[in-house]
Amino acid sequence: MKTLIGAAALALSLLSTTAFAADPQGTWLSGDGGTKVHISNCGGKLCGKVVWLKEPTDPKTGKPKTDALNPDPAKQARPMIGLQVVNGLTPSGTDKWSGSIYNADDGKTYSANMQLAGDNSAKVEGCVLSVLCKGQTWTRSK
Repeated sequence: MKTLIGAAALALSLLSTTAFAADPQGTWLSGDGGTKVHISNCGGKLCGKVVWLKEPTDPKTGKPKTDALNPDPAKQARPMIGLQVVNGLTPSGTDKWSGSIYNADDGKTYSANMQLAGDNSAKVEGCVLSVLCKGQTWTRSK
């Protein structure tokens, strides 16, 4: 009986701390409108994969875009659609998560912050040394 009460108390405490927090899971359109990333739970953390590109075809090759600028030659042929670009986001404050983000435009991974500004808007930043940050506002998409 004590175990059941303890489990119920734990569940209620988790609900009370998370029920009012905004949910970052879903599909987001990048600030430049060129990419949609789907954020989901990956083993208790959040991750995000590219699910849509405004321009999915590489104009140089006429084929679907790949991770061509990745410094690892073995990864350069990976298709952009389906590529995981947001990794290991964990809560770091109210409606805020931190982890890493991969920028296929330069082939580099940066520390990342995502902070929701309402249900349909999020500021996403990639940072070098956690001080030099560049961000954009993503909007929730369908």
